[in-house]
Amino acid sequence: MSTTWTVQDAKNQFSAVIEHALHDGPQTITRRGRETAVLVSVATFREMSGAQGDLVNFLRQSPLADTELDLDRKREYGRGIDL
Repeated sequence: MSTTWTVQDAKNQFSAVIEHALHDGPQTITRRGRETAVLVSVATFREMSGAQGDLVNFLRQSPLADTELDLDRKREYGRGIDL
Protein backbone atom coordinates (compact mmCIF):
# COMPACT_ATOMS: atom_id res chain seq x y z
CA MET A 1 0.00 0.00 0.00
CA SER A 2 1.57 3.29 -1.09
CA THR A 3 0.82 6.44 0.87
CA THR A 4 1.28 9.97 -0.40
CA TRP A 5 2.75 12.66 1.83
CA THR A 6 3.42 16.34 1.21
CA VAL A 7 6.97 17.47 1.94
CA GLN A 8 5.75 19.38 4.99
CA ASP A 9 3.86 16.36 6.37
CA ALA A 10 6.81 14.06 5.65
CA LYS A 11 9.13 16.41 7.54
CA ASN A 12 6.79 16.72 10.50
CA GLN A 13 6.08 12.99 10.69
CA PHE A 14 9.33 11.53 9.40
CA SER A 15 9.31 8.62 11.85
CA ALA A 16 5.79 7.70 10.73
CA VAL A 17 6.82 7.86 7.06
CA ILE A 18 9.68 5.45 7.79
CA GLU A 19 7.40 3.08 9.70
CA HIS A 20 4.91 3.09 6.82
CA ALA A 21 7.74 2.40 4.36
CA LEU A 22 8.85 -0.56 6.47
CA HIS A 23 5.39 -2.07 6.94
CA ASP A 24 3.17 -0.78 4.12
CA GLY A 25 5.54 -0.31 1.20
CA PRO A 26 6.82 2.70 -0.76
CA GLN A 27 5.81 6.16 0.42
CA THR A 28 5.41 8.90 -2.19
CA ILE A 29 6.38 12.46 -1.28
CA THR A 30 4.95 15.40 -3.21
CA ARG A 31 6.06 19.01 -3.56
CA ARG A 32 3.58 21.60 -4.82
CA GLY A 33 1.23 18.79 -5.85
CA ARG A 34 3.80 16.94 -7.96
CA GLU A 35 5.37 13.59 -7.04
CA THR A 36 9.05 14.26 -6.31
CA ALA A 37 10.42 11.38 -4.23
CA VAL A 38 9.69 7.90 -2.95
CA LEU A 39 10.87 6.51 0.38
CA VAL A 40 11.36 2.74 0.46
CA SER A 41 12.84 0.31 2.97
CA VAL A 42 16.40 -0.89 2.45
CA ALA A 43 15.11 -4.40 1.68
CA THR A 44 12.83 -3.04 -1.04
CA PHE A 45 15.62 -0.89 -2.46
CA ARG A 46 18.03 -3.83 -2.66
CA GLU A 47 15.38 -6.00 -4.27
CA MET A 48 14.59 -3.33 -6.84
CA SER A 49 18.21 -2.46 -7.59
CA GLY A 50 19.22 -6.08 -8.06
CA ALA A 51 22.45 -5.52 -6.14
CA GLN A 52 23.47 -9.11 -5.48
CA GLY A 53 27.02 -10.40 -5.44
CA ASP A 54 29.82 -9.08 -7.56
CA LEU A 55 30.70 -9.15 -11.24
CA VAL A 56 33.24 -11.97 -10.94
CA ASN A 57 30.72 -14.34 -9.34
CA PHE A 58 28.08 -13.30 -11.86
CA LEU A 59 30.39 -14.18 -14.75
CA ARG A 60 31.43 -17.46 -13.14
CA GLN A 61 27.78 -18.50 -12.80
CA SER A 62 26.98 -17.61 -16.39
CA PRO A 63 25.87 -20.46 -18.67
CA LEU A 64 28.70 -19.34 -20.98
CA ALA A 65 31.38 -19.56 -18.29
CA ASP A 66 33.07 -22.57 -19.92
CA THR A 67 32.96 -21.11 -23.42
CA GLU A 68 36.29 -20.50 -25.12
CA LEU A 69 36.74 -16.94 -26.31
CA ASP A 70 38.78 -16.03 -29.36
CA LEU A 71 40.74 -13.02 -28.16
CA ASP A 72 43.24 -12.88 -31.04
CA ARG A 73 43.40 -9.45 -32.66
CA LYS A 74 43.82 -8.88 -36.32
CA ARG A 75 46.99 -6.91 -36.98
CA GLU A 76 45.34 -4.75 -39.58
CA TYR A 77 45.74 -1.05 -39.47
CA GLY A 78 42.75 1.20 -39.76
CA ARG A 79 41.48 2.77 -42.95
CA GLY A 80 43.62 5.31 -44.67
CA ILE A 81 42.25 8.86 -44.52
CA ASP A 82 43.19 12.02 -46.36
CA LEU A 83 44.07 14.96 -44.15
